[in-house]
Amino acid sequence: MNILLIDDHALFRIGLRELLERRGITVLEALGDCEAGIEKVINSQPDVVVLDIRMPQMTGIEVLKALREREQKMPIAMLTTSRDEKDVIDALQGGAQGYLLKDMEPDDLIRALNDIVNGQTVVAPELTMVLAKAVKGDTLETQSEDNVFAELTPREGEILCLLAEGQSNKIIAHNLGISDGTVKLHVKSILRKLSVRSRVEAAVIAVEKRLCMKEN
Repeated sequence: MNILLIDDHALFRIGLRELLERRGITVLEALGDCEAGIEKVINSQPDVVVLDIRMPQMTGIEVLKALREREQKMPIAMLTTSRDEKDVIDALQGGAQGYLLKDMEPDDLIRALNDIVNGQTVVAPELTMVLAKAVKGDTLETQSEDNVFAELTPREGEILCLLAEGQSNKIIAHNLGISDGTVKLHVKSILRKLSVRSRVEAAVIAVEKRLCMKEN
């Protein structure tokens, strides 16, 4: 996996580059200049671009949009301290495949980047509850909802609600007393029945449609 990083904080940029390279990941460039970063992306075609959001020259959202306007199709992930709802929505609607937080564990970051490169949309679990507002209207409206949700087994419905809480497969397995492999099979079945590509989209549907409202 080849990564290009754009972040104006030199210490974080250098530290992240070293961390990634120690994990065997190639960092093509780690830049603090957004315009130079855009040109480097176009010229080097990395597997994934990682952007900060709060930068003085251009925001990460502006860099994201500039790359999409120049027909750059590679996955782009935001890696930021911002938990602001508008930032999450703007990033996802602007074409980002990931919205990750800088305080995540290194192994979780590597796993998320691999998932993003493999075509998944990955959002920090803590931000699941704001995702429904980022979904375009036609994403859910075109679903035959009653039929779709009726197809879920009770266990699949339970796991869908845990996905909506932002729980990982490992945590779900622990909480339900089942294996990670069993959880993966259930998640795969949920995605197929809901006609979505990622657990993020499934979680959004659960939140938007209030499928998991807990009784007091």
